[in-house]
Amino acid sequence: MSDPQWWLLDDLVLARSTIDRAAERRADSAWVAQALADPASRFVHVHEGSALLDNDALVLTGSPAFDVDTTLLGVDDSGVAFFCVHHEELPRDLKQGTWSDLRMAGSNLDAMDAGLMVAAVALDNWSRSHRHCPRCGGQLSWNEAGWSRRCERDATSHFPRTDPAVIVLVRDEFDRALLGRQVRWEPTWFSTLAGFVEAGESAEAAVRREVEEESGVRIGQGPSDVRYLGSQPWPFPASLMLGYHAYAHDPTIDVDGEEIAEARWFTREELADVCNTGEISLPPAVSIARKLIERWYGSPLPGDWSRPLTRPAR
Repeated sequence: MSDPQWWLLDDLVLARSTIDRAAERRADSAWVAQALADPASRFVHVHEGSALLDNDALVLTGSPAFDVDTTLLGVDDSGVAFFCVHHEELPRDLKQGTWSDLRMAGSNLDAMDAGLMVAAVALDNWSRSHRHCPRCGGQLSWNEAGWSRRCERDATSHFPRTDPAVIVLVRDEFDRALLGRQVRWEPTWFSTLAGFVEAGESAEAAVRREVEEESGVRIGQGPSDVRYLGSQPWPFPASLMLGYHAYAHDPTIDVDGEEIAEARWFTREELADVCNTGEISLPPAVSIARKLIERWYGSPLPGDWSRPLTRPAR
């Protein structure tokens, strides 16, 4: 496809990674044990969705001197192994750096640290919420270098889950963009529409359903009316955001009032005007929503058009 508007997004902040996940090593308990004891191995520290950072970089330490749960994150080009340390409580012996979550820190990390932190936070979120077998309630033990859990009662294995969600910038025949405000958001906060893919549903069907349910706008049924642009992990707690542009067949707005309080169509000039005056604030750079809007807008958006990172951003 020659139209650059439909090239896949290549600048999604949380989709970057340079680490080899080394999945083939996870079941090699001898290799994992050796790597855990290797002084060259590096450890990322996470606690309840946050990681330890210093000057916009992960704090990487040597092997912890105490018994703590770890997960193999991968190896770099030189063969150095990287692990995630899962802290149940904030460690008192780690004096360097501050604890920060991905919403606050993600856009400032380099590709290596972004990939490590996204994986570490996602695995930590899953670990904290999966302590017992969903089939029988038995205790789960760590397995495969932290990438699975085995039930001690019925011997079933359980793996990290990812929940697919669609996020879409809708455009009309005049090439206006549809943005909406969630009920729980501040009056100035607007973003693209999004929602989870339901059981037995395709992502494209979810785009059409979610847009109509939330805004009343109906998407066309043609194969070119829904265009996939890229995906980004969003571990809050376990989502994968599938990004789209879509074209409206019926642009009539009728918000549901339960999830979306308000929706509006914007031309590029109108969006610039309301953002410059502060009437509207847009998602920050860490969000795929920002990149979907920028793709339509035609250029990067000024940083002062972003809303503050004090609440979850889609």
